[in-house]
Amino acid sequence: MTEVSADLGTGRASVGAVLDFAWAAGEFTATEVMAGTSLTRSTAIDAMDTLLDAQVLQELPNARAVGSYRSGRPARRFALSADLGVVVGIDAGDTHLAVTVADPLERTLVHHRVEVDSTHTADERRATIIAALGAALDEAAVARGDVLAVCVGVAAPVDRTGVSPPHPDGFWERTNPGLAEALREWAPVVEIKNDAQLAAIAEGAVGAAIGCRDYVALLASERFGGGVVVDGHVLHGAHGGVGEGVVFDHIVGVGSAFGLRYAVQDEARSAVDAGEVASDSAVGHLVAQDRIDPRLVLMLAASGDPDAALVTERVGATLARVVGVLGSMYDPARVIVCGAVAESIEPVLAAARRILPGELHLPAPEILASELGAEVVSVGAIATARKAARERAVPLLAERRLSVRA
Repeated sequence: MTEVSADLGTGRASVGAVLDFAWAAGEFTATEVMAGTSLTRSTAIDAMDTLLDAQVLQELPNARAVGSYRSGRPARRFALSADLGVVVGIDAGDTHLAVTVADPLERTLVHHRVEVDSTHTADERRATIIAALGAALDEAAVARGDVLAVCVGVAAPVDRTGVSPPHPDGFWERTNPGLAEALREWAPVVEIKNDAQLAAIAEGAVGAAIGCRDYVALLASERFGGGVVVDGHVLHGAHGGVGEGVVFDHIVGVGSAFGLRYAVQDEARSAVDAGEVASDSAVGHLVAQDRIDPRLVLMLAASGDPDAALVTERVGATLARVVGVLGSMYDPARVIVCGAVAESIEPVLAAARRILPGELHLPAPEILASELGAEVVSVGAIATARKAARERAVPLLAERRLSVRA
């Protein structure tokens, strides 16, 4: 339930109950509030009046005023105020940066995704993120003071204070270059999260895990990383490291935390080098390029090309071992392969499904491709920012407005 400060009145529980109801209700009447919250009429109206005074609720024109009511006294109608502010979700990947500005309910105002230099220093990366955030707010015509919550997804473990632990090569510190502190003044609530955990939140909210209480969202394009949900709870760990992909460096048959994009590329090159695939074949021509687009190999496999099918069968065996480890550790009902590669990954998944039962003793989890594409982390970041706005930022806003009025 929404946390509501005592400054919102002695009926803090009732105010929180009405505010919770309002987030999901759209337009509503006092009678609907009573039915939805089990509050008495007087208690419900008192709580609504408190939220009206705080300008968190607004009263709408009644049914007679809009021409849809014919007789009797029209009921008063309410909704959340339209000017509560905005939330921001940021997907700060190693090679990309996506910034989304949205309202607290459902509408996206601005969304940008650009490629970034993976060799940037921590200072350069932090400056790039802050500049992109400011530019997105400017484009949305939103003042900095109207930001309710910011959530940033990074490719690193993140503890509950928003800080990443040291990495042997400094990667985590560069990926999360003090963002919690750098963004502290940008919103009342700032959350820094591991990107795979945000992918799990996205899949549970609007993706392939709706209604599922035990699943793993496996970010698999650049590096393997799992957002793990058990019994309906996103697992975190002392340092935010649940699902960290470094374990796959030590798994025979996987050997690396690098994701499926690189697995497709490496298997294609190995097959050509070993003479299993002719250099003048379709796959051979792709291998001759400096950089192999894995989507082209996957498209060839989907169209029935036997050389591409050989490659995807071997990548499928790698994925089956990855899912087998996750299945043995967390016993998920589903593993959802996420990221840009998911759009064309079905040939690999088909192979993995055939191989997976032999990789673990528990019943094999269902392997699915995410339908959220490259934006899965952005979707999770916005969902998390909206939750933070609902539970923490808007009650703080109401408290501040009431204090000013007093």
